[in-house]
Amino acid sequence: MRPLLVLFGALSLLTGLAYPLVVTGLARSLFPWQAGGSLILQGGKPVGSALIGQNFADPGHFWGRLSATTPMPYNATSSGGSNLGPLNPALLDAVKARVEALRAADPGNTAPVPVDLVTASGSGLDPDISPAAARYQVARVARARGLDVARVQALVAAHTEGALWGILGEPRVNVLRLNLALDAQKQMSKP
Repeated sequence: MRPLLVLFGALSLLTGLAYPLVVTGLARSLFPWQAGGSLILQGGKPVGSALIGQNFADPGHFWGRLSATTPMPYNATSSGGSNLGPLNPALLDAVKARVEALRAADPGNTAPVPVDLVTASGSGLDPDISPAAARYQVARVARARGLDVARVQALVAAHTEGALWGILGEPRVNVLRLNLALDAQKQMSKP
């Protein structure tokens, strides 16, 4: 019995204490921004993470993907998809409701609604939308903020990130960064 207890103690120390400390130390020294939560700071205070979406609902901001987390949207402690299949009536109802909300917020926009504006990501926390989803919202945001459409389009273009190393993933727009840039534009235009 003694060899089992010694082995249990040694493996517990190795895998439960030493290994996590080494990995955490390496992460903090090699990738400090990512290990610190990829926090976006404004005025020295964190306003969000580049890796977790936020719930923007007013017409003057770009809206992100839906969040399937509970009890509130973008709850990082409850990450997970809705697990609703494409033929599930609950998913179809949610998509229809979101399309109606988008159409109500911008009645003059007759363009097809990009799919990422009406569906949740696998984690329910996706901070990015497609460039098409951002372009779909440009007119509404520009009108709500009293900005020129071309100016808002330029901000979207400036905040569009390409595929990683040119081959991995799709082009994307980080909603928090884009909305912070919009807020800065509004402050810059004040007399």
